[in-house]
Amino acid sequence: MKKLLLISTLLLSACMQNITPPDAAKKPFEMTEHGHTRVDDYYWMRLTDEQKSAEKKDAHTQEVVDYIDAENDHTEKRLSHTKKFQKSIFDEIVGRIKKDDESVPYLDNGYYYYTRYEKGKEYAIHCRKKGSLDGEEEILLDENVLAKGHDYFAVGGIDVSPDNQWMSYGVDLVSRRIYTIYFKNLVTGNVLEQTIPNATGSVAWANDNKTVFYTSKNEVTLLSEKIWRHKVGTDSAKDELLYEEKDESFYNGVYRTKSGEFIIIYNSSTLVSDYHILSTNDPDGEFKNFSPRGTEHEYNIDHFEDKFYIITNWEAKNNRLMETDENATDMANWKEVIAHRNDVHLLGMEIFKDHLVLNERKDGLRGLRVINQKSQKDETIDFGEQTYTARISVNEEFNTNILRYGYSSMVTPASTYDYNMDTGERTLMKQQEVVGGYDQEAYNSERRYALARDGQKVPISIVYKKDLKTDESQNVLLYAYGSYGSTRDPYFSSTRLSLLDRGFIYAIAHVRGSQIYGRQSYDDGKMLNKINTFNDFIDAGKYLIKEGFTDSDHLFAEGGSAGGLLIGAVVNMAPELWKGAIAAVPFVDVVTTMLDASIPLTSNEWDEWGNPSEKQYYDYMLSYSPYDQVVDRDYPNMLVTSGFFDSQVQYWEPLKWMAKLRDHWQGDNDLYLHMNMDAGHGGKSGRFRRYREVALEYAFLFDLVGIKE
Repeated sequence: MKKLLLISTLLLSACMQNITPPDAAKKPFEMTEHGHTRVDDYYWMRLTDEQKSAEKKDAHTQEVVDYIDAENDHTEKRLSHTKKFQKSIFDEIVGRIKKDDESVPYLDNGYYYYTRYEKGKEYAIHCRKKGSLDGEEEILLDENVLAKGHDYFAVGGIDVSPDNQWMSYGVDLVSRRIYTIYFKNLVTGNVLEQTIPNATGSVAWANDNKTVFYTSKNEVTLLSEKIWRHKVGTDSAKDELLYEEKDESFYNGVYRTKSGEFIIIYNSSTLVSDYHILSTNDPDGEFKNFSPRGTEHEYNIDHFEDKFYIITNWEAKNNRLMETDENATDMANWKEVIAHRNDVHLLGMEIFKDHLVLNERKDGLRGLRVINQKSQKDETIDFGEQTYTARISVNEEFNTNILRYGYSSMVTPASTYDYNMDTGERTLMKQQEVVGGYDQEAYNSERRYALARDGQKVPISIVYKKDLKTDESQNVLLYAYGSYGSTRDPYFSSTRLSLLDRGFIYAIAHVRGSQIYGRQSYDDGKMLNKINTFNDFIDAGKYLIKEGFTDSDHLFAEGGSAGGLLIGAVVNMAPELWKGAIAAVPFVDVVTTMLDASIPLTSNEWDEWGNPSEKQYYDYMLSYSPYDQVVDRDYPNMLVTSGFFDSQVQYWEPLKWMAKLRDHWQGDNDLYLHMNMDAGHGGKSGRFRRYREVALEYAFLFDLVGIKE
């Protein structure tokens, strides 16, 4: 009876919306865990990488692709009346971007390095000049040349040898974040035939200028699991395996310290860090463990002169700074430099000859603290705005009193400053140019605080155009992420001006699951506390309504990846709150994915979500998993985006979710899927092409509120 109802519902949906229904005669897939059975009618939509890339598709593959095509066609037809508007929005967004742009050069080992773009080209050109900015330009890599003929192209990891004569770089042509590493002789310009396949893209050079260390990836799980030693110009099949991680919950990699003295192998899970070190002057030597691997101990290391500096959460929830002699790295030898503070989260550091710079978060804002190690002068840089973000930029030199940092706010374009740590003098080196002009005074940003249902404060960063702000309810787009401790700081976006200039208010809800108030905020929004993330977002939306910014006919929600999970959860939990929602590359089939360790990245994330093979986590995850919680109801208007080659959230999650939503869809609201068939998690490659999808998202929003131009 249920099967007949499913078939009739799909057929009715197809007749109403001109979508060819999936094969409802497929046998449902039953999964039983802890005595509980779930039925997945759309499990058959999963394809292997081989099936996706096969030139000649089998019947199963073709059926899946046909359904995707039907969904894409539906979206295109139903929004065809916005086509001209989409083009206008795209042209508007791209028109604000400086076409012949250039980054601020930084000095490293005698050369000034920078990246520039040329008008009419999608990709970056990587360059350097020897000794002076007035020197002759040397083009290291022109991505535009390499990208020709490829639907997708990305470079990952550009690393120059210590003698400045060799360069390695990784290339991904599929968007699965698996790179092939190439080596270029910077003296002759020749690229070697010998490459390294199936790698993360970056390498660490030893001081002999011919030995590199790199990380290979598991082609099934996509985890970076093995570290190898390679001699430039030799067959990678003969490379020496140095380290293999047996614990599938760890990411692994290798890098060269800023000091140039050590090669570091790092092993990192959600809760644990581990390191192995080797002198760069001993390329054929053996790595030694920095300190025995602990449990629930996360830390970062950096080297200067004869010491290692360590940012650690050992007996310090918000981290503290410690140091140890380079020849005595066991944790028993660590000495405290800066103590733990309950109200400040230590995020990062930069070491100079006479100064120590700390990147810290206090009161939810990311700022910079400069300590003169000679005079002990200790100051926090004042940025003069209510809501902002500041980060340490590229600082490759030790012997300098100049700190380079990046700064942005909701109204201040991305800016790069050089800061004299002795005098306090600040020099603006570059500010993002908004072509066509941008009047910062025409916009206002502010910080508000919603009160979550359990009494916790939820900061909300808000920006709007002053002369379009009214006392009546306005269109508001509320965004959040809220996972992995990743904090979405308030930042400037020239793209966002297309919303603000049409009367939209844009807001970021700094929900738990991030680290907005330090590590506790993260712990309170993960594992068995995950629902706090969703409640915070819903309560932030209710606050904006209560304060008169908007109402449920003008409030929209947006999130991507794990933020797409948030969107999937809140449209189930409070569907009446939202006029519409955008879920980008959404992680929505939580239980099924986290039960399957063969799916890329699953095993690495059990400490984030929980392992559903344990009943308490299974029951809890099931209670919020968007795919499992779909029921017959009126949902808000929704646009779901995805990439067929997504390596982070497999394409079938949003696809299955779409099919199930159609099965249960009530009312007259619209449901759209846009799946990019030649892209992955980050969308199309290139500098401008991705904005076509942004234009589609904005057109979706504008169409719902009657904005025509």
